[in-house]
Amino acid sequence: MSTPSLAVQITTPELKLLQALIYQECGMYFDERRMHFLQNRLLGRLKECRLDSFYSYYRLLISPDGKQELSRLLEDLTVNETSFFRSKAQLDLFHKYLLDDILQAKQAQGDYSLRFWSAGCSTGQEPYTLAMLVADGLAYYCLRNPSAFPGAYPKPLIPPPWKVEILASDINYSVLRAGEEGIYSENQMASVDYSYRLRYFDKVGERYAVKKQVKELVHFDFHNLKTQYQPQGNDAIFCRNVMMYFDQAEQKRLIEKFRRCLNPNGYLFVGHAESLRGLSDKFAMVHRNSGTGYQRIEEAE
Repeated sequence: MSTPSLAVQITTPELKLLQALIYQECGMYFDERRMHFLQNRLLGRLKECRLDSFYSYYRLLISPDGKQELSRLLEDLTVNETSFFRSKAQLDLFHKYLLDDILQAKQAQGDYSLRFWSAGCSTGQEPYTLAMLVADGLAYYCLRNPSAFPGAYPKPLIPPPWKVEILASDINYSVLRAGEEGIYSENQMASVDYSYRLRYFDKVGERYAVKKQVKELVHFDFHNLKTQYQPQGNDAIFCRNVMMYFDQAEQKRLIEKFRRCLNPNGYLFVGHAESLRGLSDKFAMVHRNSGTGYQRIEEAE
């Protein structure tokens, strides 16, 4: 089926202006393969704003009154494809092997605070998955080390003295609101097995609501990965299927930013089709049973 031509044609100078603005604002880079997607999204916003030229739209975006429209454009340019327990092999690597190493190292230091960052969290399935996996991992860890942790009844989701914080960030305000609401349809819950549904969700009609205790572990916040603000002190960062939006220069800058945001020996997880090869020599690949992650390399003093 042929694609209908654009009602308003974009000129090469207009396209370059808008590409440069988008790149400057959030680091997104659109090559030839994604140019039609960009043009369609721009045309949609042009019609919504009832403007008759792309240059007029560009002028709106850079004007003092254009910040809200710029935010809407950036939302339209992100593809919010996500699910619970996505890329299971990678999550198994984190849950069954690396999390235990993190907990042992933390306990040895007398530090019982855990911090994880889901960068590009979309509608919340990834950070809530992390919350469930961390709660499970902590319960199992304390079960194997009972003398180190006094029992408490009823058992809290996060056994003291441990404290867990999961930062969930995105550039799209609408998906952040959906994540904060934490209510999902049967289709969205397809990858969540019965035991997890029972422990971590409440059935509300035909939908599932994340339990209050789980929601309290996750903090949703707007974050533009292009900006300088850096949430520090993370034990692991999940930024999966986000780097594909950036060119190589921005990918390198982003990886260096993540390195600074990680605790010593912390872990970075990227999408299964993404790699740090050729982008950074400051991480070591960790691989097990088809699951891959990267551990920050500590420089010798």
